[in-house]
Amino acid sequence: MFALRLTRLVGCFTLALMLLASEASAQFFRQPAVGGVSISADGVLDTPTVQDSEELQAAWQNGMNAAPAEMEDFTDLRFVSLRGIEAELAAAAKNGQPISEAVAFLAGLQRVQFVLVYPDQNDVVLAGPAEGWKVDQLGNVVGRTTNRPVLLLDDLIVALRAGETSNGNGISCSIDPTPEGLARVQQVNRNFTAGMSPQVAAKQMEEALGAQVITVSGIEPTTHFARTIVAADFRMKRLAMNFEPAPVDGLPSYLQLARGASKNMLPRWWLAASYEPLAKSEDGLAWELRGQGVKCLTEEDFVDADGNRRQSGQQSGPAAKWANMFTERFDELAGHDSAFGQLRNVMDLAIVSALIAKEQLFETAQLQAPNLLTGYEVANFPAPRSVATKASLLKKGGRWIISASGGVQVFPWQVADLTETSAEVAGVRQEANRTAAKSWWWQ
Repeated sequence: MFALRLTRLVGCFTLALMLLASEASAQFFRQPAVGGVSISADGVLDTPTVQDSEELQAAWQNGMNAAPAEMEDFTDLRFVSLRGIEAELAAAAKNGQPISEAVAFLAGLQRVQFVLVYPDQNDVVLAGPAEGWKVDQLGNVVGRTTNRPVLLLDDLIVALRAGETSNGNGISCSIDPTPEGLARVQQVNRNFTAGMSPQVAAKQMEEALGAQVITVSGIEPTTHFARTIVAADFRMKRLAMNFEPAPVDGLPSYLQLARGASKNMLPRWWLAASYEPLAKSEDGLAWELRGQGVKCLTEEDFVDADGNRRQSGQQSGPAAKWANMFTERFDELAGHDSAFGQLRNVMDLAIVSALIAKEQLFETAQLQAPNLLTGYEVANFPAPRSVATKASLLKKGGRWIISASGGVQVFPWQVADLTETSAEVAGVRQEANRTAAKSWWWQ
């Protein structure tokens, strides 16, 4: 999120411009749903009304089948066979039938903790906490008791297909103002008068900055994976800029922290991967993902007199404090706002897929997965393309704050590069007892 230094400061208030879409005809994502956002047919991002969210939740809950009884109870470790998933996809295609919800929700997995390779079974297995599922108030499929989002097959497939190409520029999204909008903002600022009301000034700034551009890189922007990272960035900004209170204690908005600050430049925030070195067995057949998964970073940008955005390479006190507080409370936050839990899920899957590609785990297992890698068609939706500017006012002397960009960025191969050998992870593979499994999942 970048900041704009205004050359003439008007009145005793702070103006925070938040990226929100105003498209009245915005449609909700069909399953897989993205928490707390909607996108119109022409790609305009918005936040749904409370009534719309309630109707979406009710519609999905009524239309969803109950999880199989044996999947209902929470377990610390449930195992999902990728060979088994491949077989389920092949059977569905052959019979002309849709896949089951259990397959679509990967048996209710809520994170990937372990990746286990079984060459003698031609299989790669994902394992982590799991339980039955329901639909939450944001329209996301979450755990029945934990309220943490379940992993989605579509996201796994998108990640697997980006496994090789994510080496380099990674996977990212960003929301940025146009150069023309920045130039207009500077011109509007020069025309402000001391007697102008904050409300009038805010409206003029909204109109001047105009629509922000949403960019997705490294994956197809029409996928649920892409919408997940955009939704998390969007909702993060809503918390930072005080458009809604955080659902956890101890996380005030950035605007509350910035009261009294005298810095000239304003922050941008982005969400990035945060993992400890991967644990691996000595033979490379068992791997463990460790760490929180997501962190918030910040850096100040500014706009020069000509309306050009510049990176300062610096962090301000309030912005860095807010980023640190967000990171410290992320795990708790993910349990209350499923948009953030979904972001961690897709980051897990991106790391797993980079690991599979980098270590050639499918080749080690001699696992043939044509449906996972190329054949199965994931759901596609209108790509998020733009989001309008909306103003929020806080009375505070000294400056204007304009929030105009940010994003999500993950470099999966960088995470997969950092490893350390562990005897314990080899034990998990042995205890999983893949040979005795009679289904595509077990626990």
